[in-house]
Amino acid sequence: MPDLVHVTYKQTGKSKKTNEYGMREMQARAYDARTAQYLLIKAPPASGKSRALMFIGLDKLRNQDIKKVIVAVPERSIGNSFSTTDLKTYGFFENWKPNPIYNLCTPGGEKSKVNAFINFLKSDEEILICTHATLRFAFDAIEEKDLNDTLLAIDEFHHVSADATNRLGEVLRTIMVKSNAHIVAMTGSYFRGDSVPVLLPEDETKFIKVKYDYYEQLNGYEYLKSLGIGYHFYRGKYTGAIHEILDEDKKTIIHIPSVNSGESEKEKYEEVNRIIDSLGELDYQDPTTGILYVKSKDTGRTLKIADLVNDNQKDRDKIQNYLRGISDADDIDIIIALGMAKEGFDWPYCEHALTVGYRGSLTEIIQIIGRATRDSKNKNHAQFTNLIAQPDAADDEVKLSVNNMLKAITASLLMEQVLAPNFKFKTKDDTKDYDSDGDEINEAKEDDDNHIYIRGFKEPSTQKVSNIIESDLNDLKAKVLQDDDMIKAMPGNVEPEIINQVLIPKIIRETYPDLTEEEVEEVRQHIVVDSVVKNGTIEEQGDKRFIKMADSFVNIEDIHIDLIDSINPFQKAFEILSKSVTASVFRAIQETIDASRITMTEEEAIILWPKIKDWVQKTGNQPDIKSLDPKEKRMAEAVIFLKELKRKQKQNV
Repeated sequence: MPDLVHVTYKQTGKSKKTNEYGMREMQARAYDARTAQYLLIKAPPASGKSRALMFIGLDKLRNQDIKKVIVAVPERSIGNSFSTTDLKTYGFFENWKPNPIYNLCTPGGEKSKVNAFINFLKSDEEILICTHATLRFAFDAIEEKDLNDTLLAIDEFHHVSADATNRLGEVLRTIMVKSNAHIVAMTGSYFRGDSVPVLLPEDETKFIKVKYDYYEQLNGYEYLKSLGIGYHFYRGKYTGAIHEILDEDKKTIIHIPSVNSGESEKEKYEEVNRIIDSLGELDYQDPTTGILYVKSKDTGRTLKIADLVNDNQKDRDKIQNYLRGISDADDIDIIIALGMAKEGFDWPYCEHALTVGYRGSLTEIIQIIGRATRDSKNKNHAQFTNLIAQPDAADDEVKLSVNNMLKAITASLLMEQVLAPNFKFKTKDDTKDYDSDGDEINEAKEDDDNHIYIRGFKEPSTQKVSNIIESDLNDLKAKVLQDDDMIKAMPGNVEPEIINQVLIPKIIRETYPDLTEEEVEEVRQHIVVDSVVKNGTIEEQGDKRFIKMADSFVNIEDIHIDLIDSINPFQKAFEILSKSVTASVFRAIQETIDASRITMTEEEAIILWPKIKDWVQKTGNQPDIKSLDPKEKRMAEAVIFLKELKRKQKQNV
């Protein structure tokens, strides 16, 4: 099926250029905030977070009275990102040079690593690298004050959670309360947490936040021009469908499903064997590197394949050592992985991330996409493909399959929001003059024409609303797009005004119960406007700019909030879906949605009433509850609801 999301970038090279200290754009932005005691760096994969930490850590050691730097990573392989690095050659005042003795991301038991951690705190050494697990175990063996005058850097910070059962989160909060330690938290995710927030609100407010948008990163690349996100639906076993979408000419990482998922065939080693058999015939396995050499049955060429599903630590270490040393696109063709190679893993030549099964974690999805979005001269397009089981109308599991499909699609819609350029929205005042670009005359013109004036738009009236829009918009959109009622409403079964004016405000109120109704409306308008514009297409014709929304072009100068509220910002993906699956499958999707339709509310019925009157006037008939048109059926349900409401009101008089 065609891509649900396709974003193009300008190849400005800006995100890869370095300043006089050898810092790229994101690193310089983080370094500007280096004096913060608590610093949160939120930036996409490949933006250079590891080196940003080196710059900040060395400055704290030399200029901020910090005595030691401890770097904690989620798994051993990621520790290599923080090994000795030459910084002076490129303009910085000192090189990053940890003592290998205190790189604890090595084979061995936790007991010896905890002893090494304690010895490090007592020594004159300045830098230690360990896993999150080692940090947790070591914390049980020391006093909080032992971390005074220490910088604790936590890589892949989304592994932390405010959940009381999350040990790393508990360790972090205790360190913040009982020591003067500095903390640098780094994450490539744009979400605080998929279900449980990473930090409690009162803890999060203590952090200075440095944000670097995915669009800024990709738009500033030298080679990568476009990114596509698409889906392929299969029946039967996924291993029989891999060859349908795997292009041997593209460097690909295949993430097979967890053994606990519905897509898994429950034998992960056999699944790898079947994938290899579908590609060709195994020639041999290199005993030194562990790489598999497979002769393709389609092209006859030899494919170099790395199997990271293999649990044998000795074999896996050989393969990872080989992967760390690759320097050419031809060094590896395909990597097959399960839980590994999702984060902190650098294979810049990767062009295609092929993932089997719906991923419930938005953080995991963005990490996987990040495997293919490194900039490299061997590619100008990166692709993420999700291989998902197709619903079978005769299958008892049809509801689960449909739900997984819908959630996968909504996840891609959210990715589109993250990957697209950011806009700034302002109220258009008809008493002021605007030029042909829609810019207010006599006002400083903003960069990249990324601001849009809208009639009737409410700008933030409080700092609280400004903070939500600045820092929490993606998290809030994630809640909107993952809400069960929203998932049922988005395919077009519900009027856009209901989505925009009833369902979205409900989610905002639940998320921020302390907001006033005026503040809720300001946040709501920003979410809806941002979503509609990012799902639209902006084009220039002559000296005017137009935005395509709901299959029609609108002059940007004529946009009104009422027009935007009449558009379902999420329907495009489902229109693509309807053209890409069979009629029976799409009917199964619709029936599953209908069977779990959202409950009618008085607010929705009131919004629908003018539409019902228009319907009666145009057709001469009342909306039919048996209609195949979901919108007509919904209006008929509203009529029944309003009649029942009126009857109850009369009884109570």
